Amino acid sequence: MVSSLVSSASTEARTRTNALAGLSVGLHRRNFGNFHGYVPYLKGTVWISSPLRPQNHFLSLFAYKVGFAGAKADRRSLVSIRSQSEKMKKVSSLTELGFADDVHRALFRPIQQAAPPSPTKRHTKISVIGAGNVGMAIAQTILTQDLTDELALVDAKPDKLRGEMLDLQHAAAFLPRTRILASPDYAVTVDSDICIITAGARQIPGETRLNLLQRNLSLFKEIVPPLARYSPGALLLVVSNPVDVLTYIAWKLSGFPPNRVIGSGTNLDSSRFRFLLADHLEVNAQDVQAYMVGEHGDSSVALWSSISVGGVPILSQFTKDVAAIEQGVLERIRKAVVDSAYEVIRLKGYTSWAIGYSVASLARSLLRDQHRIHPVSLLANGFYGIPDDREVFLSLPAQLGRSGILSVANIQLTEEEAGRLRRSADALWDLQQKLGL
Repeated sequence: MVSSLVSSASTEARTRTNALAGLSVGLHRRNFGNFHGYVPYLKGTVWISSPLRPQNHFLSLFAYKVGFAGAKADRRSLVSIRSQSEKMKKVSSLTELGFADDVHRALFRPIQQAAPPSPTKRHTKISVIGAGNVGMAIAQTILTQDLTDELALVDAKPDKLRGEMLDLQHAAAFLPRTRILASPDYAVTVDSDICIITAGARQIPGETRLNLLQRNLSLFKEIVPPLARYSPGALLLVVSNPVDVLTYIAWKLSGFPPNRVIGSGTNLDSSRFRFLLADHLEVNAQDVQAYMVGEHGDSSVALWSSISVGGVPILSQFTKDVAAIEQGVLERIRKAVVDSAYEVIRLKGYTSWAIGYSVASLARSLLRDQHRIHPVSLLANGFYGIPDDREVFLSLPAQLGRSGILSVANIQLTEEEAGRLRRSADALWDLQQKLGL
């Protein structure tokens, strides 16, 4: 009889609790009876313990009592929260305050023929192709910043590759938990979210730029198609130099939509630019807004007209006479930015750490859909006066997110800046025509 009554009460508790707008009651039991009731706002049914243990019937009755007694108060609380949320939404809506809906379209131009992001998943994977100084600096930075659940390394030298993998794995106690894989076989990259290509042929003394590109084209024909086959929804991030033309080659060989093929471009050049300005002005580099655009290398363009420090435009602080004098100074600063990479190579033989941090920042913005603006190499035809029929990749300030390039910032360039950018595009186009792609 008692068992029947308790069972009936349990059933009634479950039925009546389910009717309370999805209210759930959870019970945590410790040591046969020392338990605490709590009322989390989760959908589902009340937790009913197994009827094989007598004390669990009491838990069911207790759950019912807690849920029923608090139902009215909880309903009032939810209504209050909903009301407050509606008020906040009204206050925070700039549209209702008169801010135009199309401001974003004025600031940014969308990417044409863009593909949507790959389906969201909890597990993330990054593959790094090339285990040289740059590739390993990128891998190490990605690990220490906890950007991925799985890291795959690919290189043509199996012994060096295994040594690098073991060296990183032995640091497991000091790093976030990340699975590290390595193989000369591209199958190890399967289902990657981002494939970072750092492999590339080095220039032989006396070799022409075109001949170097032809050798890199042959190398990319071995790298890009298997990456696209094993990870058809991945983003391709090209770091190898010359990065703009090689990003164009990767785009052609992969068959991916242009928003999913990105070059590291002038992201690092812009960081060097910001450092020099911040160091001279004695401010934090993060408070300096400055971009280098165009071709990564000697012909990159410094956008002086848009530089600001703490929101204050730099050139607006000069009078017209001083501004004319400063033009020579500005060009020397631009050249110092370009030459800074050569100085590092002269002193230590190669660059690695700065590009590691630069690429890791791009990976973070992409994987975490941060919509941050980075100057990266992208398909630039149709932007800033570059003809639509010239499919060239060069660096422009772009919004990055989970689907790759989201949009390109509409920065107001001076005539001189726009002209230099177009000349850079013309030079890249002429070079690409000789590749025969």
